[in-house]
Amino acid sequence: MKSVLLIGLGRFGLNIAKKLKEMKHDVLAVDCNEERVTEAMHFVTKALIGDTTKKDFLLSLGVRNFDVCIVTIGENFRNSLETTALLRELGAQKVISRASSDFHAKFLLKNGADEVVYPEEQLASWTAIRYTSDNVFDYIALDGDYAIYELSVPKIWAGKTVGEINIRKKFEINILAVRKNGELCPDISTETLLEDNDILLVLGSNASVRKCFHI
Repeated sequence: MKSVLLIGLGRFGLNIAKKLKEMKHDVLAVDCNEERVTEAMHFVTKALIGDTTKKDFLLSLGVRNFDVCIVTIGENFRNSLETTALLRELGAQKVISRASSDFHAKFLLKNGADEVVYPEEQLASWTAIRYTSDNVFDYIALDGDYAIYELSVPKIWAGKTVGEINIRKKFEINILAVRKNGELCPDISTETLLEDNDILLVLGSNASVRKCFHI
């Protein structure tokens, strides 16, 4: 279990709060909007109303004591930037901030954020790839140009083993797991037989995966 300071309780922040509760983390949530704080109380350890652009208020939270501080303020560039910078100044261990644009992301990284999340861009990529590809069931973007894809087994591979298709050598794509009849099988070897209705979980560069699977 980790201690998390969650700042900003809009839709994105509230969904993070719900997930953190599910993961049983200790969460202090903060927002300047009383209605948002009231709604979040069901999903966090403690929720407070406050202005995180005020140094004294942030100082009172003991930001150094949290394993991670997550800033999800997206609608107010100035407040997001000031909050991020103050967290760094006050000695926060790790600061993750939400960006609403590339411009925003650059300023956040220069002013205290260890990492930024860009939900709109990430969701846009997921939607574009997921719903324009007949054989892609899920997609997770990673650093750089790499991603994890969940795809159906191409018909020409049915009845062949992982060793026979050899996509690791041909395309530098790693098969992480195979889903057979709804069951995930992570123990993959060159002898693993691929069948028509199997689902593959693969890791590789976007260019390699698109070329290999004709996406």
